[in-house]
Amino acid sequence: MGDVSFQLYSARNFQPFAEVFRILADAGYTQVEGYGALYDELDEAGVQRLKADLDANGLAMPTAHFGLDLLESEPERVLSIARTLGIEAIYCPYLLPDHRPADAAGWHAFGERLQKAGAPIRAAGLTFGWHNHDFEFFSLPDGSVPQDHIFAGGPDLSWEADIAWIVRGGADPFAWIGKYGDRITAVHVKDIAPAGENAEEDGWADVGHGTVAWADLFKALAGSPVRHFIVEHDNPKDINRLATRSIASVKAF
Repeated sequence: MGDVSFQLYSARNFQPFAEVFRILADAGYTQVEGYGALYDELDEAGVQRLKADLDANGLAMPTAHFGLDLLESEPERVLSIARTLGIEAIYCPYLLPDHRPADAAGWHAFGERLQKAGAPIRAAGLTFGWHNHDFEFFSLPDGSVPQDHIFAGGPDLSWEADIAWIVRGGADPFAWIGKYGDRITAVHVKDIAPAGENAEEDGWADVGHGTVAWADLFKALAGSPVRHFIVEHDNPKDINRLATRSIASVKAF
């Protein structure tokens, strides 16, 4: 297995991050994944302070999310942040509903857009890819699904596979791992609560305390070039519980 990391978006409601970093370090994490709001508004001095806070807690940030707007408009700024924080892989994380194409051609064009946005990132020696949610697996009018068209339009895109979102999208994660496993360089590890449970946490669960077949999924992912397994929960009510229970489950699989 690759390294166990923690997506800091999961901790956005438990500020300050300096305290979050201590909690994660105490729970046994050595890596975290950044997201746009963490550093997008920081100047260089602010990014340096973030790096110092990470270093003080023995945490590295090898992977990070950056929005497409910033990737397209200021790739040099993205690379500057990446150099300061030691980021090795960048994933574009989302597309707002009103920006999503309605047909196969539109999604193919979006894949081409990602391919182009990633060119300076790859040229700098970093990994670049797409991070999925559920909408990439919803059927289009012709019966196809966006995820296939994104990858067709972006032949060099890596994939940060968010397995639980694949499940919520009504798709079979094992089939998608079989189809595009050679693109998977990172995986979001999160869990789905049994039906009707954890409504106050949007139906998500700590890893190992839900319904996603993680023990089998880790076996299926063994043949992929995955370097980072990133614990995530989109709306936890207890950050200590999430951090400690999830890493314990991942290490037990």
